[in-house]
Amino acid sequence: MNIEHLVNNITPQLYERLQYGAATGKWPDGTVLEPAQREQTIQLVMLYQAKVEKSQQQFTVGADGHIVQKSKQELKSEFANNNDIARFSQNDI
Repeated sequence: MNIEHLVNNITPQLYERLQYGAATGKWPDGTVLEPAQREQTIQLVMLYQAKVEKSQQQFTVGADGHIVQKSKQELKSEFANNNDIARFSQNDI
């Protein structure tokens, strides 16, 4: 099977399951992955990130195949642009 075809046919729902399996070592239903399965799952997640998702999130695989690493200043500016859900003072407790 062509790996490009396989990666391009992964649905977002399947990608989420693969991410969960790679991160935890088990599927969402609790079935534990064998070491070889986990390794292959991690590789598939990395390929998907690089080829399909093209994510620029910290510590994902970019389109160029390298891990995305951002400086502290870049991360601060990203978080500064997000709207806060809530802010609390220490005196509020």
